[in-house]
Parts: sequence; structure tokens; C-alpha cells
Amino acid sequence: MAVASDPPATAVRPGLAELIKRLRQCTGRASEPLVTAQAVAAVLTELRPTPRLLTAAERAGSADGYTRTTLHAESAFSITALVWRPGQLTEIHDHLVWCTFLVLQGTETENIFDIDGDRLVRTAQRQRPAGSVSGVAPPDDIHQVHNAGDTVAITLHVYGADLSKGTSVRRNYRMRATAR
Repeated sequence: MAVASDPPATAVRPGLAELIKRLRQCTGRASEPLVTAQAVAAVLTELRPTPRLLTAAERAGSADGYTRTTLHAESAFSITALVWRPGQLTEIHDHLVWCTFLVLQGTETENIFDIDGDRLVRTAQRQRPAGSVSGVAPPDDIHQVHNAGDTVAITLHVYGADLSKGTSVRRNYRMRATAR
């Protein structure tokens, strides 16, 4: 379960203004969603935002579930920081729009899924340490993200839509138990 919070002013978030400026440049071009996600990944790789985009209280997260803080939203993209305490996870889900993310702190574990007939099948598991950048676009984006580590993990996500009043999740999936 995600816990949302309202962002303080942009001025108190080191590096956010430059990040927004650069993202506007690469999201303002007409291109395929995956191409845009990769361009955004290049910006995140170059600028290397830090956990200091968040206040100390935001970086602490919540015992109630991973937290989601919207740092910026406009029609072409949204920037959201997620804070994961150990053991916290998302449901298995996919997205409506492209997404690029950077692991700012800790390690994110991502389970990747595919649909095989009428079954959901885990096809891969990726460990993404701090500094890892990845970009994905529908329809190949069914996944579950969690913090399998023993320290707080923080990820910065850029989504290809204004998510100020909602989420990018298209649908949640459930794994069927299989007989042994």
C-alpha cells in the first residue's frame, strides 16, 4: 500500500529545477514512448539527482507502506519519489505510460512478469543498486517492485503523464497458485 504526501516548494529541492528543465527538453519531442523513456534515462544518468530531493522526514518513509511523493507534475511528465522501508512492495502491475527510474539509495528488487496463455509467469528478477537507471514502456512492463534489503531504499520515477490526480498503474495482477 502506498502512502502519498504533498510536496513542499520546488526551491527547497536541490537540483529539481534543472531536472525539470532538462526533462521538458526531451519530453517535448515527438517520439515513440520507449525512445522518450530512454532519453529521460540519459538525463537521469547525467544529472544524478540525490536523496536530498526529499526532506529528512520524507526519506524516512512510513511503517504503513512505501511512500510516494510527487515532486512535479505537468502534462508531459511527472516526477515522483518512492521510499521503501525493508520488506515493502507493490502489487504486480503494469502501466498506462512510459516510466524511467533511478535508484537513489539502497537496492530495489524488481520481479518481471509475462502472460503465458491465461497465466502470469515470472520471467526475471533484477537487483538494482543505487545508481541504476532503467526505462520501460507498455506493453512490456508487468512487474512488482520491492525492497528486499535491510535499509531504506529510495527511487526517483519519471512518468510520461500528469499524475497529480492519480496513478500510472493500468491494472493489478494476481498470481494463481499452481498445484505441485
